[in-house]
Amino acid sequence: MSVEPYREITFDKDGDGPPGQASELVALARRGVGDLVVFAHGWNNSPSGATRLCSDFFEPFPGLLAPGVEAGYAGVIWPSMMFTDEPVPDYRALVTVLPEKEPVIGRLTELLAAAPPEEAAFAEFGALLRELIDVGVEGVGVEGVGLEGVAVPDAVPEFLVADPVEVCALFTEALESAGTVPAEAFGGGLRKYWKGAKEVLRQATYYVMKKRAGRVGEQGLGPLLGEVARAAPGLRVHLVGHSMGARLVAYALRGLPAGARPVASLTLLQGSLSHYAFAARLPHDPGRSGSLRDLQHRVRGPVVACYSRHDTALGVMYPLASRLANDSASLTGTGSGLIGADDPRWGAIGHDGVRAVPEGVRRGLADVLREGVPGSGCVSVDVADVVRSHSDICRPELARVVVSAARTGR
Repeated sequence: MSVEPYREITFDKDGDGPPGQASELVALARRGVGDLVVFAHGWNNSPSGATRLCSDFFEPFPGLLAPGVEAGYAGVIWPSMMFTDEPVPDYRALVTVLPEKEPVIGRLTELLAAAPPEEAAFAEFGALLRELIDVGVEGVGVEGVGLEGVAVPDAVPEFLVADPVEVCALFTEALESAGTVPAEAFGGGLRKYWKGAKEVLRQATYYVMKKRAGRVGEQGLGPLLGEVARAAPGLRVHLVGHSMGARLVAYALRGLPAGARPVASLTLLQGSLSHYAFAARLPHDPGRSGSLRDLQHRVRGPVVACYSRHDTALGVMYPLASRLANDSASLTGTGSGLIGADDPRWGAIGHDGVRAVPEGVRRGLADVLREGVPGSGCVSVDVADVVRSHSDICRPELARVVVSAARTGR
């Protein structure tokens, strides 16, 4: 590990972790640590890979801190997997995070490798996806918890129950438009749509990880930080998350006990969540709100969203997946139909920042590095000058943004 003191916080898919994790963080505070930077990785296929990412991300921090600042570091390690601009998850990676689905994953892998040009094969592919995600043909999902804490059925993305040929065709066209794969590489006839099918599989696993990240944040990290706050009320916690890890740390705000405010800053790096997540009202549907409505007020300092137009994973695939899920605000309700991926209702916070929060401000990276991050409220920072892809986050400039938001820099 590149920094000390460093601790790892681990959770299973339900947000449960080993005992004593809060005590370890409290012990850091009692040793003199005043600021704790907590980083949650995005999609990864092994704990060791996640630890390496934490080490790479934290490496610039000690040289950026002001004299006298006693900082500690923690990595949130949770069961996740690769996504977006990485290669399609392979058999081993999928089995790692969904071991109980090994037979289903094996058959999905066979179909994707063979790419049979028959509609029946696509029908089988769709049925296997629903089995992978535990969704019936009628669209009934597993039970989840609504915004008011009441158990409700989870909304099921329409692409899991729609015609699989049409869905795979849509994703194939999206890959062509994004330039991810040259059009001539797709082949002809129905066979070409298996390229889109690989992305459909990735989106299906995204659906699983999206729910998992929110659950780990709300039921795992949030309550743990509440324990730490009770025992070490002076410790300032700075939450940082990348991709789906940004969703995790943001949802931790929902899991904080009433009255607890240990979070001094929150930084979302290429966040895989709706840009309307913090909105009190959705511009296209004022009767609805974002899933994290007004929770920026549970952060004592700024909520920073770093975004980049070069992130095609969030600029093309995230809106398309949201469109096909009829899910523009990460809520349990339905949207208003399938529309173009460039419609603002489907945008990601990591592609164009926080939206529909009137008091929010927008800054360029050069301005923030020169003048610092504003001390409160939602701040969207355009980091396109240094972030050229979804996973391009181990940058000293981004470390400086986090340190500025934390008010710990030189």
